[in-house]
Amino acid sequence: MLTDLYQLTMAYGYWRSGTHDKEAVFYMSFRHNPFHGGFAVACGLTHLIDYIRHFHFEQSDIEYLASLTGEDGKPLFDKEFLDYLSNIEFSCDIHCVAEGTVVFANEPIVRVSGPIVQCQLLETLLLNIMNFQTLIATKAARVAIAAGDRPIVEFGLRRAQGTDGALAASWAAYIGGCTATSNVLAGKIFGIPVKGTHAHSWVMSFNSELEAFEAYAQAMPNNCIFLVDTYDTLGGVKNAIQVGRQLKDKGHHLTGVRLDSGDLAYLSIEARKLLDQAGFNDAVILASNDLDENVIQSLNDQNARIDVWGVGTKLATAYDQPALGGVYKLSAIRRPGESWQPRLKLSEQAIKISNPGILQTRRFYSKKTDGFVAGDMVFSEDCPPEGTNVIIDPMDFTRRKSFTADAPFIDLLVPIFIGGKQVYRTPPAIEIKKGLSEQLSRFHPTIKRLLNPHEYPVGLEQGLHKLKTQLILENRRVESEQELNTPQGQWTTGQW
Repeated sequence: MLTDLYQLTMAYGYWRSGTHDKEAVFYMSFRHNPFHGGFAVACGLTHLIDYIRHFHFEQSDIEYLASLTGEDGKPLFDKEFLDYLSNIEFSCDIHCVAEGTVVFANEPIVRVSGPIVQCQLLETLLLNIMNFQTLIATKAARVAIAAGDRPIVEFGLRRAQGTDGALAASWAAYIGGCTATSNVLAGKIFGIPVKGTHAHSWVMSFNSELEAFEAYAQAMPNNCIFLVDTYDTLGGVKNAIQVGRQLKDKGHHLTGVRLDSGDLAYLSIEARKLLDQAGFNDAVILASNDLDENVIQSLNDQNARIDVWGVGTKLATAYDQPALGGVYKLSAIRRPGESWQPRLKLSEQAIKISNPGILQTRRFYSKKTDGFVAGDMVFSEDCPPEGTNVIIDPMDFTRRKSFTADAPFIDLLVPIFIGGKQVYRTPPAIEIKKGLSEQLSRFHPTIKRLLNPHEYPVGLEQGLHKLKTQLILENRRVESEQELNTPQGQWTTGQW
């Protein structure tokens, strides 16, 4: 039931027209890499699997749908159709890139095939999950690139888009590169490390900052990172040092201090001096305060002495790009037992013209010693590429790149469900996170840079490009003939 009404009205239309037994292929892709970056990180598969494993309509769902009415006040759906829905058993094949895969615009990242009604009913759910989590995982990966080898704690729970959004954001942020979260429920459910100490309210509840730090150290001597900017930041660092000495006398240690306002570059440099002079060279400086990859990179350029980054609002909400814009398009259809018929959607904008066929993404690797990833080919599995591999830019057919016939490659879309049965093992979060880190190391640094990244080559295989062009021209011709056969569409020689 987590779907748009028009998915159900289309399902009803298929059923009423007797076409509900048709088989279809749909794929998900997105048109632009998010955040003006050079790549994205696919995320959401783990949660998508959980939903699909429970794909069914409960009796209360059927009763609700039976209560819906059309413009004439009569039931929107026939009882027979609702009976049909109540008896649906999920039987689709789903192929998807593995959780935490580096992906790019204009290539399929999910493919769904099976009864057209089921494929249609999955659209909204699939896009809802994959769009948001891919966006957050990508943002986290960019933050991690800016942070280098220093850890990042995700602090976004209180600013996230609702409770579901907060949990999804914590998961995706960890996959993308964060090392821990403040979200305790996410820690429990997903096994993500959790971190946190105290807020300004703790300090303000005591008569002095020093008294607050002493009380916290007495309560939790094994978790002492003191927030030092409630009143005066560098004065707070001095109070933290004083309590740090008390901790040391009792066999504990000062973990560090947190900066949450002001000139973070200057304050971190001065705080580092005070800590080092007092002998707390191993005490970390954690910084927060509306951080993102651009601010972190700027602070690093200023030689800020920050050891741990706390990133919240701008990560968990994808602050500078609130939507990925992923789409789900029909690419092939057939009657059971017949041959697949390719389909595409036309548009006045080339980027919105969909790709036909049973689509797959093939990633080629360089045979050079650097071993960098070389490019991605989108092809149709019912017409696999042979011989020399040439990709053609879907936005500019004059731009092409070729790979030798013996170039190493992998196909990115792997089976998740076959005939409605799960065949994919969902890895633990730490395994996915490590896999992403290894993948990113295989891409040239210019593709990963935050500003004006190099464009990674993604193109259509020659046969698919030819098929797409043929279908475009055929559909344009049909449109032209229809225009010419109407009184308003009579053209004169030379007229556009």
